[in-house]
Amino acid sequence: MAMLKAVAQQRAQMSTSCEPDLFIDGFACCDQMTAHALARGGYVRPAAGAGTAAPGLVVAELTEAGVAALSVTVAA
Repeated sequence: MAMLKAVAQQRAQMSTSCEPDLFIDGFACCDQMTAHALARGGYVRPAAGAGTAAPGLVVAELTEAGVAALSVTVAA
């Protein structure tokens, strides 16, 4: 959930590789397996038209599924 919250707060970037890595506040996440699962599961994606955040990285954004997952935890 912390990764999804960071993406929602526009603090995240991701690589555009087939197994995208997630970076929060410019630092690589220590749990890239979860980052890969969030991307493969359709919870995060590269932001549309956002351009690059740093060399080889693009801004990350939540998908509708990511927003829904966050809203469930906030409501609980």
